[in-house]
Amino acid sequence: MGNSGFDLDLQTAESEMDFDDDEQVILGILDGTTPVAKRIEAIERGNVLVLAIDGELNELAAELAPAVKKQGGNLVHFRKFLIISPPGLEINTSEL
Repeated sequence: MGNSGFDLDLQTAESEMDFDDDEQVILGILDGTTPVAKRIEAIERGNVLVLAIDGELNELAAELAPAVKKQGGNLVHFRKFLIISPPGLEINTSEL
């Protein structure tokens, strides 16, 4: 194998990266049974929510959407899912 001119030590690089163990992508169902406060708490911890919509989106997100926006989070309806990201993490829709 040829020498590319630099040495890449992936294990060292990975150990020096700053990951927050609490941040996750959480899959769930938006059906009105989970309290809005629980969803807000999840995005406040830096999580991304991917929620399958089970019912009428406008009704199901009536309380959730304003609460997410108030916290600085982002919401995108994509196909049959509502994606919610925490403040500072934009959802890129440029390829839709």
